[in-house]
Formats: sequence, structure tokens, C-alpha cells
Amino acid sequence: MPLVTSAEMFAKAYDGGYAIGAFNVNNMEIIQGIVEAGRENNAPLILQVSKGARAYANPIYLKKLVEAAVEDSGLPICLHLDHGDSFETCKSCVDGGFTSVMIDASGKPFEENIAITQEVVKYAHDHGVVVEAELGTLAGIEDEVSHAEGSYTRPEDVQEFVERTGCDSLAIAIGTSHGAYKFKPEQCTRDENGILQPPPLRFDILEDVAKRLPGFPIVLHGSSSVPQEFVKIINTYGGAMPDAVGVPEDQLRKAASMAVCKINIDSDIRLAMTATIRKYFAEHPADFDPRQYLKPARAAVKAMVAHKLVNVLGCNGKA
Repeated sequence: MPLVTSAEMFAKAYDGGYAIGAFNVNNMEIIQGIVEAGRENNAPLILQVSKGARAYANPIYLKKLVEAAVEDSGLPICLHLDHGDSFETCKSCVDGGFTSVMIDASGKPFEENIAITQEVVKYAHDHGVVVEAELGTLAGIEDEVSHAEGSYTRPEDVQEFVERTGCDSLAIAIGTSHGAYKFKPEQCTRDENGILQPPPLRFDILEDVAKRLPGFPIVLHGSSSVPQEFVKIINTYGGAMPDAVGVPEDQLRKAASMAVCKINIDSDIRLAMTATIRKYFAEHPADFDPRQYLKPARAAVKAMVAHKLVNVLGCNGKA
């Protein structure tokens, strides 16, 4: 089976009330962990590559690793560019064999966002590649995406934007945020145990968008949940992560049951790997073979992704 686009995945997800996991990949162990979880749970996958990942690992290496994952697993896998920042970047990925690209011109004025997205859509569609665009901006920092403040998507803009650009899916801002440090303490409340609780997602915006774009796939970025057990492990073994708080998984599951067909997950994978490696080094100070500590790190990625596929996304058994 070759790499596929996300078009059929999203159509089935929309009708089935679940979402596809879009997992950021940076190296072989991350790809292996994600795909092993997908295979064991018979789940379709989107493996996405950011600008930072392309610079770190070389897009040719990453594409070949993903192609190996397709051959080994037999799963429907889409190779996606995450947060393409220009027509040139998107074109490079289309030419390089990606089956989906995101053009993120959300920081530009509305008309400029439309013009840039139109250019990418025309080129991508001419080559059989689908396009994700974005309206509204997410606060936070992850990889090379950074906004000090976010802005919610304006539902009254979405129909015009989609019709004029011809994009195939739309990332919207309803209160998620990039990175492990998603919310400032003053944005949160504390529960009876003193744990920070983030503000709820704006489901009213999602519902309004869905009414204006019936049947159209919506995407959520910045949707890692920042599991506190991994934050605790990291800090126990030499880390210094203060008050890291993510998006509650029950809210993500609700979004997945609505118009959201793709949910991006990156920080949770990084946390699982880093926590596992820190703990391993503390318990095995004499070890130096990368295979010794990357093997449990890969297993942690697999367990994290399996949990997301079954309990958050609901896409297990849908391949």
C-alpha cells in the first residue's frame, strides 16, 4: 500500500464521530512506536513533519522511514507537512512525495491568508496532494511555531475562507495551545489537590463552525494533554518543568465526536520519551549504548499513542 491522502480518512471519521491522530515524528524510534501502536489497534495514522523536524532529520530520511512503516504495517498512513510557513516549503514537500501539506498563514491578514493558501492549494491539487489551512492563531511555543497571544477563530469567516481557497481541511482556534506550557497559571483554576485546571475549550465556536461548514473536516492543533506522571518523572530525575498543564482528554474526545477529524499530538510524545530516558539513565548510570535507553523510550511512545488512539481519538479498529 502506498502513502495515502487524508481525504478518505476524514470522510469516515466525520461520519463515524472519531478523529485521526496526527503525530509529529522526528526520528526512527518515534515512528516505530507510533506505527506499532497503530498496527496493534488497527488505526489509520497521520505522521506529520514540522519545519524543525525537516531541518533536524532531513526530509528524505523521514520520508523513507515513513515509507518503511507503510510497508511493514500495511496501515493507511498519510505523510503530512505540519505548519508550512510558505508556498516554497509546501511545494518542496509536495515535490518530495508528501501526500498532505499544511499552509499556515494564520498570522497574516485575512486577504493575505487567502491569497497564500490559494497558491498552495492550486499547486498541491494539481499534484494530487491535499491541503490543510488555518484561521485563528494558537498561543504558545512548539518547535518553530510561536505566538505570544492566541486569537479565536471567527466563525463568520470560515465559509468564505474555505470557498475561496479550496482547502481540504481547516485548523481552528478554540482554546488549545502549543507546547507543554500551554496556559499561564492566571488562566487556570486549581482543584482540591492544588492541581492547575485549564480553561475549557470553546465548543460554542466549534459548533458554529460546523453549522457553517457541514461535513467539512476541522483540525485541532496544540492538543497534547501533558500527562502529569511524565512531568513528575522528569522533575524527579533532574528536570525542572514548572506547572505544565495541557488539554483535558475528555474535552478532546468530545471534539472528536463532533466535526474535528484530526487532532495533533506532539508534546506528549516528547514528554514520554524524555521521562523514560531520564529515569533510565538514573537507574543505569553505567550504560552508554543508545539502544539500551531508546528501546524503553520507544515503548513509552507506543503506549502513549495506543492510549490516545483508543481513549481520546476513538479511531482504533478504523483502518
